Amino acid sequence: MIRILAVIVALVCVTPTLAQVKLPAGLDPQNTLLLDTKYGRVIIRLRNDIAPMHAARLRQLTRDGFYNNVPFHRVIAGFMAQTGDGQYGNGGSKYPDLKAEFSNVPFVRGIVGMARTSDPNSANSQFFIMFAPNAGLNGQYTVVGQVAQGMDAIDKLKKGPAEQNGAVTGPDKILKMQVAADAK
Repeated sequence: MIRILAVIVALVCVTPTLAQVKLPAGLDPQNTLLLDTKYGRVIIRLRNDIAPMHAARLRQLTRDGFYNNVPFHRVIAGFMAQTGDGQYGNGGSKYPDLKAEFSNVPFVRGIVGMARTSDPNSANSQFFIMFAPNAGLNGQYTVVGQVAQGMDAIDKLKKGPAEQNGAVTGPDKILKMQVAADAK
């Protein structure tokens, strides 16, 4: 009887560990986003060290479920894939816009930047993932993260025509987005 109880206790203690998401080495689950697409999972390391307000916003909106089923509404081949318009055309969230947190981190493949209007302090919920380097964005937009795994899924997203500035008809969507520490 004692052996059976010991096995049950061991299983109860091990099960939560087995259920946790396996992350690439060195990633903090509190500062890692899991973005699921029909092409696979994208793991994003948030750069809390250079953009703490923007990283906190993405975590908050993710925990609110804001990004679930949100389209990649603007995807430009060789440039970037933009998403995060949870209001479907109205641009932001219920939270106030954020002040810019520009850094010297360059916009290269896999960088996650915050979209904004011509006002540098207007980032809110929308973000973009770079397909290729673009030095013209350096110091002009906030770098909030970097794809640690899954760029192959981003590469497969439906692209919009150049003459429509990448606006996508029938866009691919974020199926579900979670903070890794909260993943189920």
